[in-house]
Amino acid sequence: MYRTADRRYGRAMTNIDRRRLLQGTAALAAGAALTPLAAPAHAAPAPDRAKPLDGRPYPAYDYSRANKLPREMTGYWTKSFEVGGTTRTAKVYISAETPIRSYFTVVAVPDGADTAEFLQASGWRAAADQRQEALFVLEPGPSGWAGAEPEAAYVTAALGFYQANNYFSIFGESYLVGYGAGAPVLEAWAVANPLKVIAQAYVDSPGLDAAYLASYASRQYDGRTAYTPVEFPAGFRLVRYAETVLPTWYISPDTRRFTASLAYWKRSNDTVPSGRHDRVLGTVYRQRPGSGRWMTSHAGPISRVAVRSHRATTGQIIAFLTGYTRYENSFAYGNQLYERADFRRLGIEVHTMRVAGFVREYLVHRPRSARRKAPVVFVWPGDSQTGKVFVDATQWWKVADREGIVLVIVGEQYSRTSVVVSHRDSLAFFRQLRDTVTVRYDVDPARFYSTGQSAGSGVTQNLAIAFPEYFAAVASSSFPAAPSAAGTVVLDGVTYPAGRQKIPNYMIYGYGDIQGFVGTLWDDTQNQMDSWAQYHLGVDGLTLADVDTVAGRRSGFHHRFQSWTWHDRTARVPILKLTRNLYRSHNTTAEEPPLLWDFLKHYSRETAADGTVTRYYSPSAFSRPGDRRRI
Repeated sequence: MYRTADRRYGRAMTNIDRRRLLQGTAALAAGAALTPLAAPAHAAPAPDRAKPLDGRPYPAYDYSRANKLPREMTGYWTKSFEVGGTTRTAKVYISAETPIRSYFTVVAVPDGADTAEFLQASGWRAAADQRQEALFVLEPGPSGWAGAEPEAAYVTAALGFYQANNYFSIFGESYLVGYGAGAPVLEAWAVANPLKVIAQAYVDSPGLDAAYLASYASRQYDGRTAYTPVEFPAGFRLVRYAETVLPTWYISPDTRRFTASLAYWKRSNDTVPSGRHDRVLGTVYRQRPGSGRWMTSHAGPISRVAVRSHRATTGQIIAFLTGYTRYENSFAYGNQLYERADFRRLGIEVHTMRVAGFVREYLVHRPRSARRKAPVVFVWPGDSQTGKVFVDATQWWKVADREGIVLVIVGEQYSRTSVVVSHRDSLAFFRQLRDTVTVRYDVDPARFYSTGQSAGSGVTQNLAIAFPEYFAAVASSSFPAAPSAAGTVVLDGVTYPAGRQKIPNYMIYGYGDIQGFVGTLWDDTQNQMDSWAQYHLGVDGLTLADVDTVAGRRSGFHHRFQSWTWHDRTARVPILKLTRNLYRSHNTTAEEPPLLWDFLKHYSRETAADGTVTRYYSPSAFSRPGDRRRI
C-alpha cells in the first residue's frame, strides 16, 4: 500500500507532466521541430572536430563562474578506451553554461551515424545548449554495434569514466536514450544498474532477450552501503532488481522482438495490465494506483511505460525524460523517483552575489502560496551538491509550494577539484543573504529557519551553537555538531564560542549513515550524535532520561522513522528532536523535508535591542492569532 510520512506531499504527475509532453519541442525552442533524424531549421552550426580528453590536463579553477563547469571544458570532446585490443571512443558535449553536477543524457547513436552530424541533425546538441545541460555519447565499433552482451565491456569502461572523472561532474543519475542497434546495448546497462537511471527512451529498438533480463530480475538489494551496513529486521523482504521503478518509452520498436523488454519494464514499474492511448506517448501503461514500490513510496505512483509505433521528436523525448528525477544511486532503500522541478514554471530565481571576493550563486523560491510576511528557510546543500542538485534531491520546493515558505538555497564554491563544490565563507554568505532577502522580499525575520544535509547540516548546526539568535529554530540531517572541549566551534576556519542558548533543534540521520553518528543515544558507543544531544540537552536544562519514549515513535513508509522528542520543562513544548531513518544510508531522501518543516514551523523568535532573544511556540504554526506561548 502506498504510504508516505505525510500524504500531502505525495502527488502523481498529471497536468504538469502532460503539459510538458504536449509542448514537446516548444519547451526547447518555439516552433522548432527536433525530429530524431532531421535537422531543425534554427540549429547552430555543427561542432568542430572533437577535442581529445586523452592526456589532457584537468581544468583549472574558474572563479569567474558560480557553480558552473570551467569554461575551458565546454564544447565537444572525445575519449578513447582500449577494449579487447580495440580502441573505442565516446563523445562528450558540454554546453556553454553547464553547471557542476549537471544532468547528462547518455545517448547511444545508431550504426553508421557520424556522431557530430547525428547530434546536430537530431537536435540533441541544440537541446543541450538551450537546457544548459550536457551529453555523453556512446559510439559503435568499427563494425557497428555487436550486441548487448558483447558490448558490455565497452559500456562499462565508457560509463565508468563518465561517472567519475576530473574533467566534468554529473548529477549522479542519468537519462538514457538509445537508437537502433545501440538501444539494447544501453538498455542492458540499465537492467544491470537501474538505481543510476532516472528515465529511459529507446528508438527503433529490438529490445533484449528474455534470458538476459531473467539473469538480473531476481537479484536482490542488500543492506550494504558506502558507510555503515543497514541491518534489516527479521522477516524483511528484500527488493529485487525487477522491482526498480524506471520510466521507460519505446518509440517505433521492433514489435516482433521487444516483447520481453516491454514485459520486464511493465513488471518493474508495477503497471496496470492494460494501456491507455495518449496522443504523444502512444500506448501508456501507468504505475498501478496503490503501488507499494519502494522507489515511489513518497511521490506516489508516478511512473509509466509507453510504446509509440512511430517516430517522436527529440523535444518530446526530452519532455518525457525530464519530467522525472531521482536520487541516491547506491542504496536501493533510499533511492526515490520524483517529479523534476521546472524552474521556469515554478519561478525559481537564480542569483549571484560576490562573497569575500568570489562570485557565489544562490536560489530563491518564493511560491505563489507565500503570503505577506512569509517564513524563510535557508537551505545548505551537502558537500558537492549545488543548489540546483539540492532542489531536486530534497524536493523542498514542494514543501514550499504547499506551505507558503520562501526558500533560499545557498550555492557552494569550488573545493577539491574545479568540478566539485563545497561550503566556503558560510557566515559571511549567510549575513549577506539574510540582509538581501529581508530587503527584497516580504518576509518575517522572526521566522528565519536553517536546514541542511551532511556538510550543510554541519553549517546549520554550528551556526545554531555559535549564533543561536539568527534563527527561530533549526532542523537538519546527517551531520551533528557540538562544541569542543574548549567550548568552541569552527566556521570557515575561525573559532567562535558556543552561545549556550536554547534553540529548538531537530536532527535526522540514517541507520547506514557515516560511522561517526550511527547507533542510538542509548548504546555503548560515544560519537558525534551523543555529543550533539548532550550539548543541547544541557543548554535546555534536560537530561537523556527526559525523552518522551526510549523506544522511539515509529512513522513513515515501512515505519522507517524512529523518533525521540524532548520537551521544554517550563513551556511543555518540543525543544529537541532526533529521528533515525532505518532504511537509508547517508544521502537524503525527500520524505524527510516535510518532517523537518513540521518541526520548524511552530517556532518564532524576537531579538531585543540589547541582543536578548525571546522564543515562542505556536501549536497552529502561527495560523491562529494569539496561540503562541513563550519558551
